[in-house]
Amino acid sequence: MKSPLPESTTKASRPRWTSSLQFLAGLPALFLLHSCAETREDALTVAVASNFVNAARQIVESFRAETGIKVILVSGSTGKLTAQIQQGAPFDVFLSADRESPGRLVEDGIAVPGTRFTYAMGQLALYSRTDSFVDEKGEVLNTAEFSHLAIANPKLAPYGRAAQECLISLGLLDRVQNRIAYGENIAQTFHFVESGNAELGFVALPQTLNLTGGSTWQLPSYLHSPIEQDAILLQDTVAGRRFLTFLQSDPARHIVKKNGYLLPPSLHVE
Repeated sequence: MKSPLPESTTKASRPRWTSSLQFLAGLPALFLLHSCAETREDALTVAVASNFVNAARQIVESFRAETGIKVILVSGSTGKLTAQIQQGAPFDVFLSADRESPGRLVEDGIAVPGTRFTYAMGQLALYSRTDSFVDEKGEVLNTAEFSHLAIANPKLAPYGRAAQECLISLGLLDRVQNRIAYGENIAQTFHFVESGNAELGFVALPQTLNLTGGSTWQLPSYLHSPIEQDAILLQDTVAGRRFLTFLQSDPARHIVKKNGYLLPPSLHVE
């Protein structure tokens, strides 16, 4: 398979941690989604926005089956992962939940120019673990039937920004402001709802797929800005380029679509 990514012999310049595994060892165990027994010499490290974790796991399995390359996934909010990358975290590839963060990394000379592309389009949903609590038009938001509404932190998570935009579009932000519970990322936001700490929550639509109960309203796309999720190469390596090429392949795009994401209308590498 021929890579659409432009060839480059210059690596992105950025500070490095003294030891790659020194950084990974400091992360909470929850965020290390593949074994860290491998070193950077025989493994690829991919930072992935928390909304895309399940799909990323499946893509990684398919990629390893085809190439034999091991992948370590590190998950977190887009904002926190971006900050870690700016501080020299030893990631090879970044799967962001927005376009802006990878763009800033290129401007800062931290990511490899010409390797950024949109790999998925996110969809937002209002979710409750209680059957029939959320109606098909989201009218529950206009009621006093809930005490807590969970959304991801808009300062850190693109899905949180989209949720905030929806509330503004619906004219409800001021009305529900004192009932909002902020999650650090979309995974924690979903947990707030699933645990019962919040009756409602704005979550990523893929998180609601295959659930046996609960109620969901898929937010119309006109209520918020498009959630364009971009990938970018951080370290110019053969393995990293192969992974990004695979992410654009039909098998990977099938996994993206199967997991509840929309595919970008066209592939445009920047």
